[in-house]
Amino acid sequence: MNLVENTYKKIATMEQILQFFHDDMTLMVGGFGGVGSPPTLLQALFDSGVKDLHFICNDTGFPDIGIGRMVRNERVKSIVTSHIGSNPFAGKLMTEGKLKVEFSPQGTLAERIRAGGMGLGGVLVDVGLDSMAENGKEKVSVKGKQFLVEEALKAEVSIIFAKKADPFGNLIFDKSARNMNPHMAMAGDITIVEAEEIVPLGSLNPEEIVTPGVFVDYIISSEGVNWKWAWE
Repeated sequence: MNLVENTYKKIATMEQILQFFHDDMTLMVGGFGGVGSPPTLLQALFDSGVKDLHFICNDTGFPDIGIGRMVRNERVKSIVTSHIGSNPFAGKLMTEGKLKVEFSPQGTLAERIRAGGMGLGGVLVDVGLDSMAENGKEKVSVKGKQFLVEEALKAEVSIIFAKKADPFGNLIFDKSARNMNPHMAMAGDITIVEAEEIVPLGSLNPEEIVTPGVFVDYIISSEGVNWKWAWE
């Protein structure tokens, strides 16, 4: 990282990043079951002691993977997610009324995040019609067909993980680690990227860039995964 010129002042220290974490904040975290989640940023979040967080994530990770430790230690107040089955602590806390969970199908969740990043009010879906999922949601009719209105999602801060970043914040992701990260990069008021590698300007193939740097505010260098994967 020291060899990369910080032309746009986006390459940051963890001390700079910590100022954005506070109690009762709304936070998006990229990844799927921990794959593509930012381990160094999540460790810093955990160590900071912030609590009563409102997460928007694909899942609740595993007890010691992804956001799992934050959930297990009862530092999360609510979460919008597609499933919690891989983290038994999430289910226990939800049943006890200590964790508010809003379930959203993965495709709908991704679209709600994308809508937030695009400045839209929401999306229309037919998933959940005529079921308990429609309770409390507005319905509209378009050309004679009924849809549920799913509100767009945004966050105060999005923390995401990338394979490579340049100093402007152009990002490349690695396979399934791309999951949710590009959408969340667009939907945070502040977007912080943890990158495996920070490379000089001009070294990324423009055809491989997924997220343009205009959506990125800060970049830190990853210290690597600090958990043991469930399949290991």
